[in-house]
Amino acid sequence: MFRWYAVNTYSGHENKVKQNLEHRRISLGQENSIRQIVVPTEQIQELKDGQKIQKEQRTMPGYLLVNMNLTDDSWSLVKNTPGVTGFVGASNSPVPLNQGEVDRLLHREAAERPRTRAQFSIGESVKVVSGPLSDFSGEISEINEDGAKLKVLVSIFGRETPVEVGFDQVKKI
Repeated sequence: MFRWYAVNTYSGHENKVKQNLEHRRISLGQENSIRQIVVPTEQIQELKDGQKIQKEQRTMPGYLLVNMNLTDDSWSLVKNTPGVTGFVGASNSPVPLNQGEVDRLLHREAAERPRTRAQFSIGESVKVVSGPLSDFSGEISEINEDGAKLKVLVSIFGRETPVEVGFDQVKKI
């Protein structure tokens, strides 16, 4: 029965281990036992110098997901691949992931928009570059990464006023 298993690897070597595992799977004739090998990633947007940059980031550094029929041969093939440190679970009996976990890790539940990662920190000084408050400067008081918004305290008529602006409407001073 084909199930998904999490395999622990050296962090930063996930793609190399995936290539090694795929090569070993073919050379040892285990194509029928191991269906798919996945490095879980997600698309994120970063703001660098006011430009949105789309980037792929690993969601589980140090892990691969393997869809396989667990037999002694397939277990041995994966376990003895260079760069693999073991399965998640007990040392002799790997624990399969449930379907909900697999869907969440592979982002199957919804076609979500790329996540934007803030390059800002609370207390940092920024200048508003677009919108009705352009050319105002202020200090970041709140960061909402899900909505890609910042709450900035700007001085209007001598009073600190909180203003909500998008990541792309400000730049660091």
